[in-house]
Amino acid sequence: MKKFKNIAIIPARGNSKRLPKKNTLLFGGIPLIVHSIKYAETNGIEKIIVSTDDSEIKAISIDYGAEVVDRPYELAVDDSPTVLTLKHVLESMENSYENVILLQPTNPLRPKKLLFDALNIFEKGNYDSLMTVTESTKKLGKIINNNFVPYTYKMGQRSQDLEPLYYENGLLYITKAELILRGEILGENNYPFIVNHPFATVDIDTEDDLEYAKFLINKK
Repeated sequence: MKKFKNIAIIPARGNSKRLPKKNTLLFGGIPLIVHSIKYAETNGIEKIIVSTDDSEIKAISIDYGAEVVDRPYELAVDDSPTVLTLKHVLESMENSYENVILLQPTNPLRPKKLLFDALNIFEKGNYDSLMTVTESTKKLGKIINNNFVPYTYKMGQRSQDLEPLYYENGLLYITKAELILRGEILGENNYPFIVNHPFATVDIDTEDDLEYAKFLINKK
């Protein structure tokens, strides 16, 4: 068995309740899933795998140069952990890989140099994993007994004075394959790669999300 450097895996289920058939909807003139395939390809990732249970997604992926691993039913239900899908793909390969790049099709817009820069940091720092995060500037609170109680700030505090907090934006993940095979996406030595870019706010699960993404792609 030969060992190669990087493999990009794009998990794409056919069943979507909030936005039916979202991975095959046209976005920017091509099906949504194709954006992630092309992103991996333009960044020099030679092994690009789409894991799907859907025949239409499979046909589109093959047409655009990706390989497809058929996802079993038990890994294509709503509560199926993504890491098990990644593990299934690795165990289906004839060769082994050092790093897994997870590209979610619902995040079709990514800064051009993001993957290049992320891989550079990942390899130089010898990290177990890398995830992309974005700074949150929202004043968050809880509603307790019908009262709003500030949680991340004090009432009257200015937004620019908030303690820096970050959210997981889902643009991409890089993980050592050996970690995936142990059932983990993020390791203890995990690097949070900060991406403060409008594309980091796109995660398509609804019609409104899709319209917002269309606005951004047209603007850019």
